[in-house]
Amino acid sequence: MEATIDGMAFRALSYGLYVVTSKGGKKDNGQIANTVFQVTSNPPRMAACINKENLTHACISDCGVFGVSVLEEATPLPFIGRFGFKSGRETDKLEGVETMEGPSGCPLVTEHAVAVMEIRVVDRVDSGTHSLFIGEVTFAKVLSLKPPLTYAAYHEKKRGKTPPKAPTYQGNDSPE
Repeated sequence: MEATIDGMAFRALSYGLYVVTSKGGKKDNGQIANTVFQVTSNPPRMAACINKENLTHACISDCGVFGVSVLEEATPLPFIGRFGFKSGRETDKLEGVETMEGPSGCPLVTEHAVAVMEIRVVDRVDSGTHSLFIGEVTFAKVLSLKPPLTYAAYHEKKRGKTPPKAPTYQGNDSPE
């Protein structure tokens, strides 16, 4: 039997939609990520999978800290597009966006967020085109009790697309 991979099968996995941020030497940056997850509870550790070509990857690699903002279900597509379909090398994604500083100075996006966390990197796993940054949570705060945005809702309700640098990108993004 020939093995086949139906890329749409990956849509059955449960994901959220997050803004991952970090401090940059000259410029702070953030990006949309769907591959963010809790690794352990004691100590509290999180992981984020970030494309090596993204400015956010360079910022995390340089400073060793990243932030995670859990987006609310009602987050508008233009807000998601700002962080997911634009390059931080060409635009200041955080300009005009509501943020707060985490304890280390990492920017945390509070606009359209239900919770924010700051994470100090303790390990990094090379995953080909991406790095999996694993870190200890140093700060976490609930901002709202609104429902969080899942990746399934982003695709099904908002008709959102997957950017080519996302770990879940499958080429043609529409189920046929």
